[in-house]
Parts: sequence; C-alpha cells; structure tokens
Amino acid sequence: MGSFKAIVIDRGEDKKQTVSVRQLTEADLMEGDVTIKVSHSTVNYKDGLAITGKSPVVRRWPMVPGIDMAGTVMKSDNPDFKEGDAVILNGWGVGETHMGAYSEVARVKGDWLIHKPDALTPAQCMGIGTAGYTAMLCVLALENAGVTPDKGPVLVTGAAGGVGSVAVAILSKLGYHVVASTGRLTEEAYLKGLGAAELIDRNELSGEGRPLGKELWAGAVDAVGSKTLANVLSQIKYGGAVAACGLAQGFDLPTTVMPFILRGVSLLGVDSVMVERSKRIAAWQRLATDLDLAKLESLTKTVNFDDVIQSAEDIVEGRVRGRVIVNIGA
Repeated sequence: MGSFKAIVIDRGEDKKQTVSVRQLTEADLMEGDVTIKVSHSTVNYKDGLAITGKSPVVRRWPMVPGIDMAGTVMKSDNPDFKEGDAVILNGWGVGETHMGAYSEVARVKGDWLIHKPDALTPAQCMGIGTAGYTAMLCVLALENAGVTPDKGPVLVTGAAGGVGSVAVAILSKLGYHVVASTGRLTEEAYLKGLGAAELIDRNELSGEGRPLGKELWAGAVDAVGSKTLANVLSQIKYGGAVAACGLAQGFDLPTTVMPFILRGVSLLGVDSVMVERSKRIAAWQRLATDLDLAKLESLTKTVNFDDVIQSAEDIVEGRVRGRVIVNIGA
C-alpha cells in the first residue's frame, strides 16, 4: 500500500514532546521480517503514559506508540508466519523502542508474534490486550504457587482497572472467592457483575501498615505496588502468594521480611513484556477458555483511531474502567 495513517510521538531540541496524526509509508517503519495490516489495538495505562509524556516510556524518537496489536500478515520473511495469518503482539518494547500499534501498518520481528487463538476475534484479543494477558500470567503464577480456590479468598487490587477487571473475571470463573479493592466504590455493580464477591475501599490498604497483619487472603493479584503491596503481603495467609505486576501507587515497597520468614509468603514478580513465546501461547490458550466472553464485552468499550489520544489522557487521569478496544483498520 502507499501511505497510511499513524500516531507519531516526537520531540524537539528542547525535549518537549509532541503527538500528532501523520501519514507514513513503509519506508518510515523500522526493521522486521513480518509486515502486518493492523486491524485493532487497545489503550493500556502504559500507552497513556507514553502519549501524555507523564512517564519516560518512549525511548526513541520519532515513535509510533501502542504496545498491543492484532492484524493480518501482509508480507513475511519469517518461516513461522505467512501472508493472511491472523496474529497478535503484546510487548517486546513495541511502542517504546520499536514503532508500535497505532498505525494502519506495522513491521515487527516474527519472534514477537503469536497466532491469534481461533476462539477469539481480533477485537476480543485487544479487549484482553496486555492488561488481560498480564492478569492471566498472574493467575497462572498463583496456581503454580499452590493458591487454589479451597485455600480461601483472593484479593485483587486496582480492581476497576484493566488488569484488575480481567483478573476478577478469570478468578471468579475458576471458582475463587474474589475480593476487589478499588478507589471507585461507585463501580460496585460493575465489579460484582464481573464476579467479585466483595469490595473493599483501597484506603484500607494504601496507608501505613504493620509488618504483619491479620491473615485474610490466600493470594492476591496486585497492580498497585508501594504501601498497598506492603499491606497486602502482611495480610496473606501462611503459605500464600502475591502476584505483583504493577505500580499504580508507586514503585517503592516499604515492607519487611516478616511475611516471608514467618508465614512463608511468596512474592511473585510478573512481567509481560519479555516473556518467552511458549508462556505467551499458554496464557492466551487459557484466556480463550477461562475468560467469560460475555464478561469481557461488559468490561470493554470501543473507540476509533481518532479517539486514541483522548483515551490515553483519560486512562492516565483515572477516567477509564476496564478495557478500551481501538479500531485501527478493521
């Protein structure tokens, strides 16, 4: 194809960031062995930070943001993919150091791609996106640590956000008693519709805590970090675990060794950006079976390409619940 539309982040000599919609050609794209016609993307918190410039996500300029994409292979020099294949991509520095998803055409390394699960549409895959895929990695980490539904309640922090919403939906379908922590208690109907059995105010966890608290949770998915994570760790039952994947409150962790050495608690770090392909495929296979697609629909909204910049601002300001699907070139 000739030119195509893309969102481009740039900055001048004064290091001030600009964001604009431009027409690009394939000559503007970076190296890769697979060229994709992008049909859908999504808006993650990291995308919001990149577009607003509120955190140093972008490390190369100019940059096309967007860390998630779904689309169809146009050209391939990679033996694992051929023209017409439906593919998805999450992470790998796309939208940070390699031009990303907010473009009608993308060129990437085939090693970063996986084939789209047959049971999911491209739009559904982006409704899940990195946030939902990270939630599934957290659930898998808890399962591998022996946190099963019979062990007791599990906590999800930042529950009305992207990771939290999908984590609540998955865990509830798997039979866990899910307690959702949120700063938006007005979202009670939304979160209970996803499967939360109870809600607690995030203020119960976000302040100064004690080295050890009452044992309340068999496990937790934490997307908040900082004092919240410290408090969650202090309340995990003996032998339980926390899957930590975010830093919405902060990247510090003001805790002690007490939960680890007195209760055998495990802190499981969950990264979604550089995870090997086999684990990605396993997570997406589980998403295709363990995520109620009706609940996925209830936690997503769809916007057009021209709405991406506003959606990025909204997600950083906490005005977005659940997930945002972007129609790029559907």
